[in-house]
Formats: sequence, structure tokens, C-alpha cells
Amino acid sequence: MEDKKIIGVLTSGGDAPGMNAAVRAVTRAAIRKNMQVIGIKHGYNGLLSNEMETLNERSVSDIIGKGGTILYTARCLEFKTDEGIDKAVENCKKLGLTGGIVVIGGDGSFRGARDLSLKGIPCVGIPGTIDNDISCTEYTIGYDTAMNTAVELVDKIRDTAQSHDRCSVVEVMGRGAGYIAVNVGVACGAVEVITKEVKFSLEKIIEKIIRLQSTGKKHFIILVSEGVGGSVDIAKEIEARTGIETRATILGHVQRGGAPSVRDRVVATQMGERAVELLDKGIGNKVIGLKDGRIVDYDILEGLNMKKAYDEDLHKLCEKLSF
Repeated sequence: MEDKKIIGVLTSGGDAPGMNAAVRAVTRAAIRKNMQVIGIKHGYNGLLSNEMETLNERSVSDIIGKGGTILYTARCLEFKTDEGIDKAVENCKKLGLTGGIVVIGGDGSFRGARDLSLKGIPCVGIPGTIDNDISCTEYTIGYDTAMNTAVELVDKIRDTAQSHDRCSVVEVMGRGAGYIAVNVGVACGAVEVITKEVKFSLEKIIEKIIRLQSTGKKHFIILVSEGVGGSVDIAKEIEARTGIETRATILGHVQRGGAPSVRDRVVATQMGERAVELLDKGIGNKVIGLKDGRIVDYDILEGLNMKKAYDEDLHKLCEKLSF
């Protein structure tokens, strides 16, 4: 009997709802192709320390709806060195793990995948990050769930802001991009959205609040992207200038948790299957993406060099309707 091809799967960087759905899809799609699947724990760290386990159809049962990642995740500084890459390649060869690795994570994780591919271990990246800040794809696993979590929390904050005639400055995640902030801002009817992509004036925001206050509006929601930060200082300035009691709330890592949404489960499953199809053909150095609603793949370097446009029209729409 011909030896089974062995592939690995790992999750790297920040966790995102839907990562488990992707692990499940990779595992089951591979088993259908008569492959053996190794789950690599704690990201690239597990590849260096040989912290791995064999996955089968039962070990990935009932994980499609779980948040976080059953493989755990971490960032690995050693893997950024030539010595770290060489050690990982050596470990892969010793284990017979030469069929390739599916890497679920962000841009930093994909750079590691490219380095491994160039050393003879074919890798395919699946975009998993709540920030949706990977340029080669319209959508990343975890993004929809994070936005829905933020919307739910902002709605709750609005209840208490309305009860006390307050202004609430809410900071959402998005260190490198304002996609969560602008979508949540529109969905929650925020008075203003502050992101790094669009220049803002706190002076004009305060003038707007005062103007709206004169029309009878008594509570206000302002969304701030993590990449801008300074939510506490913004809240203090608004209160000092308007006399309106103003509170800052940083939602933080609660946005990473929870059961993944339908969209995250479906997209993760589709991307996981495509990744296995590529490795089955011996194709590596690829990253999976979503374009015009279709699953596509790119050379990793090509994907990393792409640029992603911020939806300024959506940002303007929020401002137009906030009165």
C-alpha cells in the first residue's frame, strides 16, 4: 500500500472565531483524500518543539461552533530567524510531514509560511483575523463574528447612555485597520466614527455634538478604532467642552471570543477545503482569499504585496445619517 501523504495544520497569531471550523475542514477534506493530518499546537512554536497530535474525523467533531482554537496559538520570535526556519524544516522531515502545512492566521503567519515553502515544505495560508486587514482577501475568518459581538455590546452601552443622557466613546479592535469600527458605527447609528484611514477633527466632532444637543438629542455614541486609540482622552475632552457626562469603554478581547457566526463557519470551511486541494496537488506558497464571493488563491508574496481600500463611502454614510 502506498504511504499516506502527511500534512500539518496550525493556527498562528491572534485567535479568531472560525479557526476551529477551518481546522475541521482541513482535517476532514484531507482524510477524504487519504491523507494523515497532524495538528501543530501553539503556532510555529509547536513546529519547533514537536508539540503535535494526530487529528482524525472524531477529534474534530463538534468544534465547528467553538470559538478560539483547539490547537492553541502564539507568536514565535525564533521562527523569524534562519535558524528557526531550518529547525522547523528538519523537524518536518523527521516526522515525514512533507506533504505541506496549512497555516491559519494573518500576514505575519503567511511570511513564515512563505519561508517554509522556499525551504521545500509547501504551505498554504488561510486568512484568520478579526481585523479583516489582509489585503489579498475581501474577508477574513472571524471578522463577521467580531462585528456582531461589538454591535451587541454597543447596543447595550447605548441603553445605559440613553438612561443617563450620556455620551459614550467606544473603542473597538482594529489595530491596523478601521473596518470593524466603520461597520459597527453604521450598524449602531453612531454619531461619529474615528479611524486612522480618515482624518478627523475632535473640534468638529464636539461642535457636532453641541449642535445635535440643541435639536433635542441627549445621548451620543462615538466609535473609535483601536489603531487611533486615545478613547479616554477623547471622552474627557468631550465632557469638558460640552458638559455632557462622557464615558469611555474599551471593548478589548471580548471581540475575539464566542461562537463563530454562520458566515465565519461557512467561509472557514470553504477555505479549508481549497487549501487541502492545493496541497494534494503538491502546490504550496499560496494564500487563500475571497474575491467577488468566490474562493481564490494567490502566490503568498503577491498576496502580501496587494493593497486593500478602505470604504470611505461607508464612512461618509455614517456621518450623513448621524443627526
